[in-house]
Amino acid sequence: MNTLVIIITGILGATLTFYFNEHLKQGPVRSSAMLSLIVGLLFYLFPELLNPFLTKNIPVVFIGGSFIGMISFKAKGTYVILVIASIIFSCIYLNKSQFFNGYGGALGNSAFIALLITMGVSMLFFKRNRLTSRILLARRRRIKRRKARNKK
Repeated sequence: MNTLVIIITGILGATLTFYFNEHLKQGPVRSSAMLSLIVGLLFYLFPELLNPFLTKNIPVVFIGGSFIGMISFKAKGTYVILVIASIIFSCIYLNKSQFFNGYGGALGNSAFIALLITMGVSMLFFKRNRLTSRILLARRRRIKRRKARNKK
């Protein structure tokens, strides 16, 4: 049951931050900070609200999920990608080893790894995405320029 709560917390952190960022135009940093502060204060002021494991880990997972939600819509940020990345992040968080001990920014690194995996897999399955189209367009322009130079 704790695992499910942690995964849902990660999903809520990412989707709420993305919503505040993109739809309410609050900006990524403000959205993440505001929501994380609310969740952190809630569990600081009411520590007996849930069991000790959840009280300790929900604010941390929410902050990590909010890092995922800071993605821009222009960077192919969609709610599907956010949910999948949040699930991966939550699994990384729950199964983290001692590898991240001593490294600053373990939450940010975990969130980045989850987003990188999700976006990489989505690019493999969706052959024609914006990035691929832009790369092909730039390549065509370069070829036309070379042909124009060679004619001169």
